[in-house]
Amino acid sequence: MSYIDNFVAYLSLIRITDIIDITLIAFIAYKLLKLLKNTRAEQVMKGFIFVLIFASIADIFKLNTVSWLMNQFFTVSLVFIIVVFQPELRSALERIGRGRSFFVSDSYNKNERSIDEIVSAMSSLSRQKIGALVVIEREVGLNDIIESGTNLSAEISSELLINIFIPNTPLHDGAVIIRDDLIEAAACYLPLTTNNTLSKELGTRHRAAIGISEKSDCLVVVVSEETGTISIVSNGVINRYFDDESLKDRLMKELRDDENKLNFKRRIENE
Repeated sequence: MSYIDNFVAYLSLIRITDIIDITLIAFIAYKLLKLLKNTRAEQVMKGFIFVLIFASIADIFKLNTVSWLMNQFFTVSLVFIIVVFQPELRSALERIGRGRSFFVSDSYNKNERSIDEIVSAMSSLSRQKIGALVVIEREVGLNDIIESGTNLSAEISSELLINIFIPNTPLHDGAVIIRDDLIEAAACYLPLTTNNTLSKELGTRHRAAIGISEKSDCLVVVVSEETGTISIVSNGVINRYFDDESLKDRLMKELRDDENKLNFKRRIENE
């Protein structure tokens, strides 16, 4: 009975202001995580939480050296986050100012028809030697990149993709972002890679493709304006000289793996 009495005594000490305080902190944390969802900053936030848990464990077991290192890390981490993720933080603050809310699907449902449309468009642009840059979102979201361009949220079609990249049209300069089975945005700005060992043959379009693939797990399809060569970029690595068949095979393999991983994740969560 003493445990129950102690529990009731603790409950009696809780004030209405304490409940409001905890609720506000929980609400702010939820909104912060929602704002960071589907951005590169989300991955850093997960890492930061892991380090925080690790530091707490070190304090519990009185690992003095580890605790000292963790304290030094937290001392400089705020400045580090502000400097490295300034674009994401600015975007998040702008969303707060606009009062926007977001619902982002975590599905990778790229069906074969959509892949066929992408392959058809890239093949046509390749024959005409028209440059193209198509980014396919995977697990790491690209909301910050999408907001730099023009929102379309249009169904994927080869005709639309071709028209977007026709020279001197309003949306041809920049990248197309594909999320699920939609062309989410066009004329988006991508970060350029800082890798100085790349071939001099690779122009700005290819360097942008490599740059975004270094910062997320996206899959990027590039068509060279000079040669018409079709390339695929993933994890900072570029593979070139794809034809229709090999391009479709690669996209099917990559995106089928994504869908299998998602189905496995959902099955584990349901269990």
